Amino acid sequence: MALKIEHLTGGYTGVPVIKDINLEIKTGEALGLIGLNGAGKSTTIKHILGLLRPQKGKISLNDVVLTQQPTAFKRQVAYIPETPVLYSELTLKEHLELTMLSYDLDEGEAWPRAHELLKMFRLDDKLDWLAIHFSKGMQQKVMIVSAFLADTSLLVIDEPFTGLDPLAVANLISLIKEATAKNKMVLMTTHVLAEAQQAVSEYAVLNNGTIEIVGSLQEIRTHYGLKPTDTFDKLYQILNQEQQNE
Repeated sequence: MALKIEHLTGGYTGVPVIKDINLEIKTGEALGLIGLNGAGKSTTIKHILGLLRPQKGKISLNDVVLTQQPTAFKRQVAYIPETPVLYSELTLKEHLELTMLSYDLDEGEAWPRAHELLKMFRLDDKLDWLAIHFSKGMQQKVMIVSAFLADTSLLVIDEPFTGLDPLAVANLISLIKEATAKNKMVLMTTHVLAEAQQAVSEYAVLNNGTIEIVGSLQEIRTHYGLKPTDTFDKLYQILNQEQQNE
């Protein structure tokens, strides 16, 4: 069982942004997708979410092909976007009820888990708050709670640490580890190495729309000649230099 991206070429209005992407995330694995802005990370995510149709190639999740069974595919995916997307006139409770409805969750089983997550992110006393009154960080926590409540096979997480306080970051990392221990799959984009290396086991480096390497952090460092003390900033400098030399 796995997320398989095979020879994926895609983008917008016929112009390929990503070219011949091949990735596989097996159950129990968390993969970090890293690269410069404009490298194709967002385009890749949009294809996985079914927001863009591939120009070439195929995406499947647990043998369900996205273009053939889009509803069944999407039921297996939860998404935490970089910018929270909430309905301003709905309460937190209504957002969670919407998640339960969308993923066909039994409310009797889902609410105990929801309360655990709410308490973890200090939202348990805010069920009746309207989303419009939440700060950016609180909105991000609502997205996290909703995604982990859905209990899907695949979690797609885009720059999740932005706007979160240190306690929330630690709790999110704990949830990602818990998910992979339960044989879930995680695809995460991030620019923050310190948090990423606690949450993911492998990385895929995307540059100019193609995958340059997939491997462990040590393999990435060896490939690009990075020191153990170097952060992703040094890697981005190298990728930027590669682009300028082309």
